Amino acid sequence: MINSYSFAQEIEILHKSQDIDYIDAVIFWCEKNNIEVDLIAEYIKKDTVLKSKIQVEAELLNILKKGARLPI
Repeated sequence: MINSYSFAQEIEILHKSQDIDYIDAVIFWCEKNNIEVDLIAEYIKKDTVLKSKIQVEAELLNILKKGARLPI
């Protein structure tokens, strides 16, 4: 079984190597491993960095309402 840290690392590797968005990387990983996206949500919730990256991406794609952000 995989933990949230190793899951986040695999998503980061997919994001960089395949040059795809984080959301697409999660979906691709789930399809490749025959796991429902709903089941992997706990891993995303536990990793605040991955969660933030997905949230920013979702806001840019207008999937989520834009929240207040500090300039980085």
